[in-house]
Amino acid sequence: MVVVLVAGTLASAGANALNQWFDRDIDEAMSRTRKRPVVVGTIPNSHAIAFGICTNIVAFVMLTSMVNLLSAVLTLCATLFYVLVYTMALKRTSTQNIVIGGAAGAIPPAVGWVAVTGSLDLPAIYLFAIVFFWTPPHFWALSLLLKDDYASAKVPMLPVVAGVDVTKKSILLYTLLMLALTTMFALTGAVGSVYLVSSVVLGVLFIYYAWRLMRRPDIEGAKPLYLYSLLYLALLFLAIIADSFFKVGWYSWI
Repeated sequence: MVVVLVAGTLASAGANALNQWFDRDIDEAMSRTRKRPVVVGTIPNSHAIAFGICTNIVAFVMLTSMVNLLSAVLTLCATLFYVLVYTMALKRTSTQNIVIGGAAGAIPPAVGWVAVTGSLDLPAIYLFAIVFFWTPPHFWALSLLLKDDYASAKVPMLPVVAGVDVTKKSILLYTLLMLALTTMFALTGAVGSVYLVSSVVLGVLFIYYAWRLMRRPDIEGAKPLYLYSLLYLALLFLAIIADSFFKVGWYSWI
């Protein structure tokens, strides 16, 4: 577990460094990012590239030697997808940038599963899918708050291109799909009733925030939804941990 956490941190840090190198012109145009170290010159471009590549090499070696090859390959794929597909191909060209690009951030739960089992089983696919469908409502809520920033940087985020109302409806749609997936995950047998009840309650609350955002004027309600989305994902995975504890720990003793 420690190796996966450390290697995952290194890989994601490296991916972020490469992202900041490639997007330095966009970052300079946005108030939220214009003080990033590559933008202001604290870290030279060559150092950012070297750091991004080296940390991913270290992560790959750690996972290959101390966990298994499949977890290392998946981690490297997450970095490559984030940098090559999201950052370089989609972010500046498509409103679906964070939908498709969100696959990079959805890979880590699958890495955790593979690290333990050594195989990419159906529950791992569900864990990937849950985070994949969580990403759009989470990020679109943030992009509503930062739509003027994205517009000034000419980044085609959904609120900038399609408008606020379309974004709100899209948030609600993906939230409903996410709730369906989290419920279906229980059918795999990897989790039990503790997870199922928790996921339904958390999902209904997510829908409430999404519905409230859609019914309110402009972007009022976007910030509460964004903040709840962060809490939601943390609590959902804590529910998986709690379910595993009670299922394996307590039930096996009875």
